[in-house]
Amino acid sequence: MDPKLTVLIVEDNENDALLLDRACSRVGRTNPVHIVRDGAEAIEYLKGQGPYANRDTCPFPDVLFIDLKMPRVNGFELLDWMRQDFRCSMVPSVVFTSSAEDVDVERAYRLGANAYFVKPASLHDLEEMLRTVFDFWSFCVKPSPHGYCA
Repeated sequence: MDPKLTVLIVEDNENDALLLDRACSRVGRTNPVHIVRDGAEAIEYLKGQGPYANRDTCPFPDVLFIDLKMPRVNGFELLDWMRQDFRCSMVPSVVFTSSAEDVDVERAYRLGANAYFVKPASLHDLEEMLRTVFDFWSFCVKPSPHGYCA
């Protein structure tokens, strides 16, 4: 597993975001995990605008964890924006939500999600899920972020 993958969590629930951050640390993440509260902030982060302009402190993510149900710009809208933006269309995007509704799963995949996970009930299950995700994306060959990002 590559512990240096840069992770961006897009989650409006502070407790869920902190739990995901903690679980990332427990499975060996060494890079800071960056957290934004909704899709609007995620777009700003991905564009490197506003408080996210410094790529030394806010590096472009190697993988995103996206909740679906958020205010302002929800996860579906973020996925749609990413799919249409040539700079962000290839960034691995993992939906991480409480919804197991078939309509949500199908819509997320149609909008370009690379994986869809329902938030598990226990920290142990969350850690196992994250190990799987990080192991997978660590071994996958991905395009260089310099080739598709501003």
